[in-house]
Amino acid sequence: MFQPDSECLPEAQLRALQLQRLQAMLERQWAQVPAYRARFEAAGVTPGDLRRLEDLRHFPFTRKSDLRDHYPLGLCAAPRASLRRIHASSGTSGKPTVVAYDDHDLNIFAEVVARSLYAAGARPGMTFHNAYGYGLFTGGLGTHAGAERLGLCTVPVSGGATERQLDLLLDLQPDVIACTPSYALVLAEGLARRGVRPGDLQLRYAVLGAEPWAEKTRQAVQERLHVQATNIYGLSEIIGPGVSNEDVREQSGSYIWEDHFYPEIVHPDTGEVLPDGEWGVLVLSSMTRSALPLLRYWTGDITRLLPGDNTTGRSVRRMAAIQGRSDDLIILRGVNVYPTQLEAVLLRLGQISPHYHVTLTRTGLLDDLTLQLECDVPSAALRDEVQRQVKAQVGVTIRCELCAPGTLPRSEGGKLRRVTDLRGER
Repeated sequence: MFQPDSECLPEAQLRALQLQRLQAMLERQWAQVPAYRARFEAAGVTPGDLRRLEDLRHFPFTRKSDLRDHYPLGLCAAPRASLRRIHASSGTSGKPTVVAYDDHDLNIFAEVVARSLYAAGARPGMTFHNAYGYGLFTGGLGTHAGAERLGLCTVPVSGGATERQLDLLLDLQPDVIACTPSYALVLAEGLARRGVRPGDLQLRYAVLGAEPWAEKTRQAVQERLHVQATNIYGLSEIIGPGVSNEDVREQSGSYIWEDHFYPEIVHPDTGEVLPDGEWGVLVLSSMTRSALPLLRYWTGDITRLLPGDNTTGRSVRRMAAIQGRSDDLIILRGVNVYPTQLEAVLLRLGQISPHYHVTLTRTGLLDDLTLQLECDVPSAALRDEVQRQVKAQVGVTIRCELCAPGTLPRSEGGKLRRVTDLRGER
């Protein structure tokens, strides 16, 4: 049930299913969403023009701005009376992004999260510590429903209140935890302060997502919490967490549940569809959603598509670890830099904490990057080594500041803001 036949279809059958579901999605948008019909007409296409999967490239992208332009529910394809849940982004820039679910969508949401948790190692009867935030953010309620669908005993802890989280981890001894990777490290620090050693807990699996993270972060989480950690990927516009997940046996790329979500990789500047294996922006179509089916949604996440792995029996494709977001790209004196590249450098230097912050400033016409990081024993030699390693591995000159442990911002269960850009301020 939790690794269904649709994950293992021969490629020709999977592509035929995707074409059928995309065609039905386009018909629904044409008939029931005036904004999509207008977009199709402006692009000179109709649903009947999708005869092959390759024809999808002729249809327009959907972007976050489209959801804001049609705020709150202008892209819905279902009547208001049939909606059963509303989620929304935090709205840090302009109006929030509102997404709607009907009964059908909530059923799919629970199904794909259950499949993701199963791939992560969770099994019916285990106890699940859910430290994703509940509320308008999709993480908490989404993973909760999937965990219950899988048959887990779910502890709805939500985010924050770290000391209470630590008490529950010690008292309830869950098998599985879900949270952001940065918060997993916060919990590991808290346990260490209490004298809890790796392996003292019953925890076996960590399902981490909602922010990009490096392979060295995985290693740090696994060593400090004594778990096997996998990446769960999703975004509220498509459905929430559960679009894809790594298999715990491989930990090598997240399987996309392609029977529900059709992936494309496109060039970040031109929008040209790129072949599997090339890096670009991930674009997703939510083929089976009924309340809010989005066509070719521009996620902004930089990744690439990889083939399935015969060891799991899955034929659906995997997505590589997110390299960064196209809108999080730092262009520093002509060099492209993603925060995850800096994180990878820091984690290679074993004596340095994975907690860091980046501040961008401008002196005259030149941009400057200050990298703040924590370490137990600050020294000029260590500072110089960080600057040298970043220059050698990333290709940019930075200024490094060493801070005392515990002084940089910590995640409280939500996404952690790693970059402050002051270049536009005077």
